[in-house]
Amino acid sequence: MPVKAEFDLTSDGSLCRGTLLFDGRNLTAAVGENQIFSSSLNTGDELCIRTCSGCATLEVTPENVSDDMSDCLTVCRFSMTQVNKIGEFAKVVNHWLKTGEETEISTQGFRVCPKCGRHYAKGLDVCLFCVEKSYLAKRLFGIAKPYASSFFFASLLVLCATAFSVMLPVINSKIVDNGLSAEAISRGTAAHDIVFYTVVLCATQIMGQVFKMLSQRRANKISTSLSNSLRTQVYDKVQRLSVSSMSGKTAGDLMKRISRDTETVKNFITEQGMYALEKLVMFVVVFILLARISPLLTVLVVIPIPFVAYIMRKFWVFIHIRYEKQWRSESRANSILHDIVRGIRVVKSFGSEDREIEKFASVSRKLADISVSNEHLWATTFPFLFFFTGIGEFFVLYIGGRAVLNGTMTAGQLLEFNLFLGYLYQPLLWMSGLPRRLGELTTSLIKIFEITDEVSDVADSENPVPAQLGGDIVFRDVQFGYKAYEPVLRNINLTVKQGEMIGLVGHSGAGKSTLINLIMRLYDTDAGTITVNGRNIKDMSQSEYREKIGVVFQETFLFSGTVYDNIAYARKTAQPGEVIAAAKAANAHEFIMKLPDGYNTLVGENGLNLSGGERQRISIARAVLRNPEILILDEATSALDPETESSIQDALARLVKGRTTFAIAHRLATLRNADRLVVIEKGRIAETGTHRELLMRNGIYANLVMAQRQTAKLTK
Repeated sequence: MPVKAEFDLTSDGSLCRGTLLFDGRNLTAAVGENQIFSSSLNTGDELCIRTCSGCATLEVTPENVSDDMSDCLTVCRFSMTQVNKIGEFAKVVNHWLKTGEETEISTQGFRVCPKCGRHYAKGLDVCLFCVEKSYLAKRLFGIAKPYASSFFFASLLVLCATAFSVMLPVINSKIVDNGLSAEAISRGTAAHDIVFYTVVLCATQIMGQVFKMLSQRRANKISTSLSNSLRTQVYDKVQRLSVSSMSGKTAGDLMKRISRDTETVKNFITEQGMYALEKLVMFVVVFILLARISPLLTVLVVIPIPFVAYIMRKFWVFIHIRYEKQWRSESRANSILHDIVRGIRVVKSFGSEDREIEKFASVSRKLADISVSNEHLWATTFPFLFFFTGIGEFFVLYIGGRAVLNGTMTAGQLLEFNLFLGYLYQPLLWMSGLPRRLGELTTSLIKIFEITDEVSDVADSENPVPAQLGGDIVFRDVQFGYKAYEPVLRNINLTVKQGEMIGLVGHSGAGKSTLINLIMRLYDTDAGTITVNGRNIKDMSQSEYREKIGVVFQETFLFSGTVYDNIAYARKTAQPGEVIAAAKAANAHEFIMKLPDGYNTLVGENGLNLSGGERQRISIARAVLRNPEILILDEATSALDPETESSIQDALARLVKGRTTFAIAHRLATLRNADRLVVIEKGRIAETGTHRELLMRNGIYANLVMAQRQTAKLTK
């Protein structure tokens, strides 16, 4: 099973092209023909990455490593650009050493575009920034395809409105050549002809406005439907993204993609797409009519068009980059605004209003500078483009005027040609504005497709098995890290009996919350399996599996709404009696009834109108209503006073009966009633046993208990 990877630094920090190779037994590192490391690996060995400032090293950690890590062997050195790849290499080798199973190096997450250097979005084999524009156009047509028939009908209505509008130059020409001619005046029919043509002109304008009104109504209907569909599609995908994907994006970023970017795409499709056919037909028809009047003048008019089109194409590429910078700056401003509004209590408690005002003002100024720069560029470029597009009009006035004086063209024909020339410039004017709209569209499309095309790290199997959780939970050789090169959990082997309460204990950062995240399947294991009732949780439907899990987090989150809504969120079919019973079990009913509107009291954004203890009890009531088969308590009583905590502990004692429970608590005294305590140290299970058994071992747990007792004495 040869596994290869590359590194790029020598031991003294010089750049190189090195190769790592593991053949199933021996690990070697070489720079060219020069072998710098070679060693056979045992089943107890482990490859680890140690990061430094700007670089990292790959090391072999023996099974019985000393506390000072002095017996670790350095394999090679590399820059941080290679850290993900070598992290995957280490993960594959470690899995082979522990299980003898072959796995492949995953390239997901560190593939970059060779042209621009950006990381590919998860699940994509192309760079959305460098891919051919035809790819984006094809995807755009896919979005608009369900509305194709409605678009076509609306475009026909626009064409009808345009057809009546195009009759204006012909009628004006007839008025000049017929109604105002010397012959009509001498016959005495001039007044009659003027009235007739005026009535015809008025009728055509009325009909044109009627068709324009009908097309606008149709367009508004399409626009609303498309906007709703696109927003819902993006929001749906955001909801289904894994926690790791969500953690890499800011709230302002996601909100902008759901609202602003979808609106940009919708506007382009409904405004530009619907009028594209009308502008194209108008250009062709008007060009033919101009050529019928004067071929020479028509050629002079269209000569500048190819040159302007070439400049527009080059300009589009340039302005797209500028709009990408503007998008990022606007996203940053939205994120800061979102954080400030949500954290207003912290801001005010630290008296940091002026600092936050300056922070937002700074990013707002940057956004304003970029926006003004883009607008200045456009305002400077567009007039020149339009001037060169319409430069043929000067030739029309000069040559056409001489033709009228020479008698080869009538005044009405010259008027008709000039009026038609305005209709010819309308599509050209519309086209000259396309680079700006395409720049905005391309940026928004890329941001939307980055979300909709992303493959979730936690995906359901094609044929999920029923989520039957009434059984033992078994961790077998579980390894996981939020980054490939930094494992958080290593070689976790644990069996939890049905109905057993497990207390997770350890220092901060030991991996307790990570273990909880794996149980809830917010992340998938890098290696090893977690089974419930003998079935791998990866084979179960995520939604069905999580419906049978109840959670009380340390950081309580409440939705904007009523107290009743927040408790009933756990089960949408819950009846009022069940909600009240859950509140009583969580010792929340009494304080809820003292609120101004009882269960109908609005809690404010994230429970702003409630105290920390009240929010925590509502969260516990939500978990009680869930009636879960697996219960997870992450510092469930951390925000409660001693008296309330005692009553809540009684409620939780009733709640955990018959349920498999995992509880995390930094105050170890709250875990005395757990069936077993699992002590996690540096990502490994260090000790297991009851409270009494672990105290008698005088190990890590005993030291933690003694430290807390000492702290309590000093506090008193």
